[in-house]
Amino acid sequence: MPGIIGQERAYRSLSMGLDIEKQGYNVYLAGAMGMGKTTLAREILEGKAKKEPPPPDCCYVHNFKNPDCPQVLVLPAGMGSSFKKDLETGIDRAIKTLLKAFESEEYEYEKNAILGVFVDESNRMFMQLDEEAHSYGFTISRNQNSINSVPLKNGEPLSQEEFISLSEEERAEIMKKSAIIQEKLNQAFRYFKELEKNIKVKIKELENENARSALAPFFAELFEKYRLFKDLVEHIEAVQEDLLASYEVFVEPEEKSPLSLFRLIDRRSSLRRYRVNLIVDNSESKHAPVVFESNPTYANLFGQIEYEGEFGILATDFSKIKAGAIHRANGGYLILRVYDVVKNYYVWDALKRCLINQQIVVENLSRMLGISNTETLQPQPIPARLKVVLIGEPLYYYLLYNWDEEFRRLFRIRADFDIEVEKSRKRIKEYACFISSVCRQEDLKHFNPQAVAAVVDYAARLAEDQNKISTMLNKVVEIVIEADCWANYERAELVGLEHVKKAIMEKRYRSSLLENKIQEMMLEESLIINVKGKKVGELNGLAVYEIGDYAFGKPVRITAKTFMGEKGLVNIEREIRMSGNIHSKGVLTLSGYLGAKYAREKPLTLSASLTFEQSYQGIEGDSASSAELFALLSSLADIPIKQGIAVTGSVNQNGEIQPVGGINQKIEGFFRLCQMKGLDGEQGVIIPRKNLSQLMLEEELVEAVKKRQFSLWAIEDIDEGLEILMGRPAGKREENGRFSPDSIHALVDQRLKEWSSRKRRELVLPDRAINERRRPRKSIRRKGYE
Repeated sequence: MPGIIGQERAYRSLSMGLDIEKQGYNVYLAGAMGMGKTTLAREILEGKAKKEPPPPDCCYVHNFKNPDCPQVLVLPAGMGSSFKKDLETGIDRAIKTLLKAFESEEYEYEKNAILGVFVDESNRMFMQLDEEAHSYGFTISRNQNSINSVPLKNGEPLSQEEFISLSEEERAEIMKKSAIIQEKLNQAFRYFKELEKNIKVKIKELENENARSALAPFFAELFEKYRLFKDLVEHIEAVQEDLLASYEVFVEPEEKSPLSLFRLIDRRSSLRRYRVNLIVDNSESKHAPVVFESNPTYANLFGQIEYEGEFGILATDFSKIKAGAIHRANGGYLILRVYDVVKNYYVWDALKRCLINQQIVVENLSRMLGISNTETLQPQPIPARLKVVLIGEPLYYYLLYNWDEEFRRLFRIRADFDIEVEKSRKRIKEYACFISSVCRQEDLKHFNPQAVAAVVDYAARLAEDQNKISTMLNKVVEIVIEADCWANYERAELVGLEHVKKAIMEKRYRSSLLENKIQEMMLEESLIINVKGKKVGELNGLAVYEIGDYAFGKPVRITAKTFMGEKGLVNIEREIRMSGNIHSKGVLTLSGYLGAKYAREKPLTLSASLTFEQSYQGIEGDSASSAELFALLSSLADIPIKQGIAVTGSVNQNGEIQPVGGINQKIEGFFRLCQMKGLDGEQGVIIPRKNLSQLMLEEELVEAVKKRQFSLWAIEDIDEGLEILMGRPAGKREENGRFSPDSIHALVDQRLKEWSSRKRRELVLPDRAINERRRPRKSIRRKGYE
């Protein structure tokens, strides 16, 4: 697989996790940055997704029973867009037909017929009332606002002056008849209102029947097309009922008045209820989705509810619901980087809730936190069926596994990426294919075989092992791109060996400013590092400094001072709290070695101090413990150490040399210092033998070793290093229990015996003096006093 080298373990783990359909079998891809985790996840997921059908579409529609809770419709893939188009097109056509139906001659004729009956009945009632009024000497007068009875005199309406001039009896008679006529008017008015009400009912029935007849064909088509889908049929019925109940909004004429704007808004709002919010459309999908969300904010992942301003307030409805990445991945696979997720607690918590409940809930973060309660929408949850692949470093996995119980239940598959793989013909071929794929993807010049071999060597150096190559592919890609740049400078057709070497050298040069400054200080002897001559109790250890993606070796002067006493080993860095736990452990290990080696028959009478000279920062690691022991033994034996030899390696209580890290940087760092001060053929580095397979040194250093200008010694125990550093036999314990004469161990043992004997004598003499003082005095007799 291009872009992936030797990750069979991760491949098998990921494949199995994807094949298990049960809840909780999501996958955590664990590995360092730049190892191709995302590439592997996409390759496998896309391959598996192509074998699976596309997931269903997802829509939100208006809930006519509960408008604050939009209804979700889950439809087969492609049906969502079809339903949306059919419903919205059908509604538009139906409204146009509805308008025409209410403007038709047939409707006007039927409506006028009903109104004509009302007018005829009203006229008949008025004429009958007028006849009755005449029989009482009154006439009925009606205007736009009221109906009144008016008394007559000689067939003419009685005026106000004439009414006043009548006698009291005549006025009383007229008032009595007027009361009778008024009661007749009231009865007629009540009858008129009832008649008017009945006419309105008949007109409403006519309008409803007219609307139903106009809408029926369009809804019949929808019912027929989607009859097999119960949810759709129920929604279509709800739309039809609501449209029949509120069609007046669409058929009322648009009059220009102060209220026309509100009527227009009401019309648009009513029309919006019949739309379909298709939040997930899989009509173009051929298979299950694979979604990688690079910015998993709450809104991007779980969607959100948007707002719009209306008359100074924020309003929303189901059409403002927006989908997130988890909606698009539903029915398929979602890839997330764990660092981007867990740094936002609310996203992580909501993701777990979604996977546990198997539901996708759309709500704004402000509402979830209780900060704001602006919107009132609570959309129905969407059923969730998806696999989540988290990509991150192993540290995050262990932290989540230990501190988050839900994480254990949800991510039961861990796929580990190895940072290095075995260096074999197969892997080298995969590296060549990887380099070729990078060249094609990035439009780079291709590499010749020598250049490919140089890149593979660089990958082996990154792995710090001759038999392995690194899978930190991002670092390899950097060299590939930069080598192409140098090839472009020279207008070469292919990238060659010299271009790769140049890219590596320039990369180191860009990052080596601090290293060069430290080397300058050593040359100026601001930092005292001796590379020539011999000194007692002093030698050069090797440390590694890491600054970002660059690591370099730095020689460190280690000194030891020994003297008679019982304090034992004093680690100066530890005393002032500049020593890390591992370094302190390494120093304490030396006491075990000294005790086992020299204190079998006598107490270990020793006071010694160890320190890293001109070290002004914390020290960690035990890679200098062998160098500290060499310095300590040199001080005890009073034998000088060759200053041109630096030492690295950890030592155990048995005197065995253990492997250390950063071996290449340590050797190269001391070599550069010796090179600047002048190589004399006596300089070199002592390393653990178990580090030999990790040597991937620069060519310049290798050439210097071949020319015997610089040396490397690989040792397995302390004795080998003592002989190299001090130029005499280390010595072995003979049958008589003593070390070989004139050997290093013999001199050390002799010094310790002297100190032990001297200490015992110092202890004996005070004891005798005390005993003398405690002894009873003899009686003194003097003559003359007996």
